[in-house]
Amino acid sequence: MPTILKYFGFTFFFYSHDHLPVHVHVEHGEFESIFELIFEEGKLTEIKHRKSAGIEPLPTKLYKEALKVIEVECNFISESWFNYFVKNITPKTKMITKKI
Repeated sequence: MPTILKYFGFTFFFYSHDHLPVHVHVEHGEFESIFELIFEEGKLTEIKHRKSAGIEPLPTKLYKEALKVIEVECNFISESWFNYFVKNITPKTKMITKKI
């Protein structure tokens, strides 16, 4: 389960045997949500949100904060996905220490 980002109590990660579409799991405390990144012609066009099975989703305030991080870090997330699932390179965790 590679962790790709840490941000003020949030952990952004992939499961080792994940699948397309490109998505990232976001955990904060006992909550977890999944965000799918939709790209068209190399640009982020949409972020879809779904629940993680058996786990309470991020409450609204945490969801909005996670979404901001994903919008800013979408290229890093997609590059990390490609490197991990296509090139078999384990990503290093990026620590974000300033509020977005």
